[in-house]
Amino acid sequence: MRLIARFAKENKNNFEIIDVFDKEVKKHFLDKNNPKIKTLTKKYPAAIWMERKIRDEFGIEFEESFDNRPAIKHERFPKDIYPLRKDFKDKKIEFSKFTPYKYEEISGDSVFTVPVGPIHAGIIEPGHFHFSQAGEEILHLEVRHFYKYRAIEKMMENKNPLEITKIISRISGNESIAYQKAYFNILSKASGFEISENLNKTHAILLEIERIIHHLTDLGFIPNDAGFAAALAYMGKLAEEARRIFKKVTNHRFGFDAIFNNEFDFSSLNNFLDYLKNEIKFFENWIEDIPSVWDRFDTTGRLTKEKAIKYGVVGVGARASGIKIDTRDNDFYKKYGFEIQLGEKGEVADRFRVRIKEIYNSIEIIKNMLDVKKEEFEFSVKDGEYMSFVESSIGELFMYLNIVDGKTDRFYVRDPSHINWQAFHTTIYKDIIADFPLINKSFDLSYAGNDL
Repeated sequence: MRLIARFAKENKNNFEIIDVFDKEVKKHFLDKNNPKIKTLTKKYPAAIWMERKIRDEFGIEFEESFDNRPAIKHERFPKDIYPLRKDFKDKKIEFSKFTPYKYEEISGDSVFTVPVGPIHAGIIEPGHFHFSQAGEEILHLEVRHFYKYRAIEKMMENKNPLEITKIISRISGNESIAYQKAYFNILSKASGFEISENLNKTHAILLEIERIIHHLTDLGFIPNDAGFAAALAYMGKLAEEARRIFKKVTNHRFGFDAIFNNEFDFSSLNNFLDYLKNEIKFFENWIEDIPSVWDRFDTTGRLTKEKAIKYGVVGVGARASGIKIDTRDNDFYKKYGFEIQLGEKGEVADRFRVRIKEIYNSIEIIKNMLDVKKEEFEFSVKDGEYMSFVESSIGELFMYLNIVDGKTDRFYVRDPSHINWQAFHTTIYKDIIADFPLINKSFDLSYAGNDL
């Protein structure tokens, strides 16, 4: 089985651990006075961030865990505060004494460390990358995130589920439509409202535009980080044009609130897609004919199929390693032209080419769906637990909502980046540190989606 998420919630008389797998959901109820449970990390290494986060937020211990360091509780975060417990209501906390964080490092003759971040030279969200180096060669990398702990899960508590759509829309800018769609699906289930094929098509068009824009941006930055800046200029222009079209379609460059506003203008989309297809073909032929770029792409940042499966990797990162995983791989999407796009070796080159192929396929899907009509909807939610899965531009997005007495009792989301960041360090061993930005951009994971 593939692990999708492990998260906790507090009930009146116990704590509950929910393990979501691709084939089943398991629940475990823990004594509030001594909350302990066995770790999943021996079989599922990507559970470690999930468990460390749960420990920091609820005070639940994981027996036999190989890593008990704090995750969200950085050096001056009070250790005796558990922010997702129901009795925590403080809006301000006092810093505690500085406690150094012990990074994973390799020691030895001529081995040294290179810390990068959390503050970066570019316009980028906070994240720390801790390298152990032997000359230019990377021996080990530890990724440390959660610097921007926005308390989104806590923010949702006790709110009307129909009144938090603006927050949902803004959790991660690269995946705003995907987050909205996941939440729309949840509200539909909670209301007993069956989503029509017409509405699903409308949402799919928005999802595919969002995917195209994200891929266009990556296709510029990946060659740029291999020293070919002209690609960034070219694809930056196309990405900006696509953003302007997205604003025409949804009234916002990032599609914020689009699905719930339900006002779309698809009139200019068909001509733009024809134009974009020709531009991508030119770009593909141009890049394929530059040996110096492929000298950097090939053999770099390899994520083997075995490691991708071991860590439960999703999205382009998994498909570029030859794993057939995409939540769009269903009868609905296939009816409108979806075909899963795969790589072979899981290298930067594969992730680059998969993105190009997915843009072509997204264009075809959208063009096959453009006969949509406006359709009204209304929700009246009922208490219960609800889950949703959507293929964002980064990969499988999982969302959970528990409604009690008409209010949000527990909201949880597992961004695809939360899984993929944990496999990222395995791709970089014995590459040179100058290739780190290139490998990083070839995955292009979300900081915001990870740091809830």
